[in-house]
Amino acid sequence: MSDPVKREAAQGFGHSRDNQVPEKYNEVDVYETSADDTKYGTTQRGLKSRHIQLIALGGCIGTAGIIGGSSYTGKPVELLTPHGGMLTQCCYWPNGVPVAVWLTIVLATIIMLNIFVVSWYGESEFWFASIKIIGIVGLIILGIVLFFGGGPNQDRLGFRYWQKPGAVIPFAAPGSTGKFLAFWTALVKSGFAFILSPELIVLAAGETEAPRRNIPKAASRFVYRLMFFYILGTLVISVIVASDDELLLQGVESGKTNAGASPFVIGIKRAGIRTLDHIINAGEQSTSPSLPNKSIRNGIIVILTSAWSAGNSFLFAGSRSLYSLALTGQAPKIFRTCNKYGVPYYCVAVTSLMACLVYLSVSSGSATVFQWFVNLTTISGYIAWIILLITYLRFRRALEFNGLLEQRPYKAWGQPYVTYIALSLLILLTLTNGFQVFFPGKFTVSSFLAAYITLPIVIVLYLGHKIWFRTPLFLRVQKIDVDSGKEEADALEEMDVPPVAKNMLQKIWFWIA
Repeated sequence: MSDPVKREAAQGFGHSRDNQVPEKYNEVDVYETSADDTKYGTTQRGLKSRHIQLIALGGCIGTAGIIGGSSYTGKPVELLTPHGGMLTQCCYWPNGVPVAVWLTIVLATIIMLNIFVVSWYGESEFWFASIKIIGIVGLIILGIVLFFGGGPNQDRLGFRYWQKPGAVIPFAAPGSTGKFLAFWTALVKSGFAFILSPELIVLAAGETEAPRRNIPKAASRFVYRLMFFYILGTLVISVIVASDDELLLQGVESGKTNAGASPFVIGIKRAGIRTLDHIINAGEQSTSPSLPNKSIRNGIIVILTSAWSAGNSFLFAGSRSLYSLALTGQAPKIFRTCNKYGVPYYCVAVTSLMACLVYLSVSSGSATVFQWFVNLTTISGYIAWIILLITYLRFRRALEFNGLLEQRPYKAWGQPYVTYIALSLLILLTLTNGFQVFFPGKFTVSSFLAAYITLPIVIVLYLGHKIWFRTPLFLRVQKIDVDSGKEEADALEEMDVPPVAKNMLQKIWFWIA
């Protein structure tokens, strides 16, 4: 086995060749050789601890509550649900420039960041996410100030809007039933943020320095940081803007994305704060008779970095997922090819082609197209995590069978019980994610397909693969390989020397990143 392969296998994570199933366990002939590694190249470990700390967090904090909010029905509770990615961003640029131009600029930039050294991607995501986090922290502080009446108009908001019009507005049914359905709709849609980001940590593990030290650190802190930003962000939005605000509802009523879609901007304008809305939002004019009719100029600092960061992260995730499939023989070998910088550039190219679907937003029905994307990606994320959780339970049983359960380098809290709870919830969310289409007068073919088309596709692909390769539905526990690469991983972990802080500032920095 070649040295690069040994180095990857020794880490015990990610794209390790030695972590593949040995030949006696293979469903298909995918056993890698050192000759293949020389021919195709390998990925390189260029992501540092600070990169990993912010990659997943930055990927899940998209344009979220900063922009979105007007297109959902549960009102303040619904604002947990984020908008993210290039499609939303480019609807906020000045009307004088075609949307397709901005889409091209954003897409070209993230392709450039992903096609060269992986550290470029890590560094860009670190700064993108940092700006985004600073912006959200600032908005949370602003919300606290407005809560106590510290705005220019001296209006103490408190929880006024929780009383009238209310924190939860009934959806699809009157009374308590409608409020529950509003909550459930918010819960389903919030998966667009929470379900499609934790895997970024794992996908980056194969190109991370000292993953046995850095990955557990990032994974354990991700949940708490995410809860902090989303729960406090949602609370602030519910305080500074009413759920029936005319601008907030404007996006739903007109089917367009404009200033009315940004609850933070609306709250800032209602509080009489000037200039700040220019920084937060971008590219539309207010049409409300009760607000000044002035342009909200290119506020690229927060929105641009939010959307760019989300697109940047998921282009990386998509390309590395395809690369992993190629390593295990489930995608053509050409996708294993890496350039001299360790980047699987064919994977990046194919994933980038899929990203061209964002040009659908050029049409007049861009809001509808975006909603399709939200539905499709959310349900796909739910299904992916159902599969991942089942895989984890099988892996855990294999560890128990081989007496290795207590030798895990990272032990999550509450397992396996938390996994069973999460699995049950995800299955329920998957089956009910499109419940609205079954209400009288609400059924449309496009909405039904967007909500449920992924389910039969996954089933057909899984069963088709099993039939084509004539393999069992599941490997027996005794045939699941949990040993390959373990000795090398243990040895490299012993050689890893964690950085030692020399002063208090370094201690604080090492704790953060």
